[in-house]
Amino acid sequence: MPLTRYLAPLLFGLIGAGILVGLGIWQLQRLDWKESVLAQIESRIAADPEPLPQVVDPEAQRYQPVQLSGEFLPGALRVLVSQKQVGAGYRLISPFRTDEGRVVLLDRGFIPVAQKDLTPGTGPAQVRGNLHWPDDRNSSTPENDEAGNTWFARDIGPMSEALQTEPLLVVARAVTPADPAITPLPVSITGIPNDHLQYALTWFSLAGVWLVMTAHFLWRQRKNGAS
Repeated sequence: MPLTRYLAPLLFGLIGAGILVGLGIWQLQRLDWKESVLAQIESRIAADPEPLPQVVDPEAQRYQPVQLSGEFLPGALRVLVSQKQVGAGYRLISPFRTDEGRVVLLDRGFIPVAQKDLTPGTGPAQVRGNLHWPDDRNSSTPENDEAGNTWFARDIGPMSEALQTEPLLVVARAVTPADPAITPLPVSITGIPNDHLQYALTWFSLAGVWLVMTAHFLWRQRKNGAS
């Protein structure tokens, strides 16, 4: 059989595999970039505390560490969440008045569903935490049940209206004195997706499959031509 009969499928197979390998390499480059971004975020989260900003800039101040002195005020909003190895529960969002007189939203942490009716303590406290503008809501997130005090996303605007605070959220890392019934859920990089390695492996696997299929096709062509 003339060799030219194999040329077109061979080129098709090699070009296709080359494209898939290129996509895998691109995902590895994206992985390096994402790991660098995550390292910067971790460094920002763990930096020295700064004062609460007077002018809010969510991009520049995202994850900004803060240390507050003041008091918890009455009231708490419950945000439905789920914790690994614990199950469903709620984040408790309370109003916190600083010594300077500012009142902000304070994400105190997690309580299990069984403690739904817990009334969190009020009074003086010291808080270490981070400013956060969470992106909890997506197309499948239900609307908040404000009347029943069950929230499905930390919507800062509506929450600040409900608790009469500034539209500014601090997520607690540590609270003194600690409330043993509430487990802080500090800001971390855990929830930030980084799937580039899996994507790279997928593209490389597809390239391997593509080459195997090409080799099998050429073998069949040769076998049929010899028969």
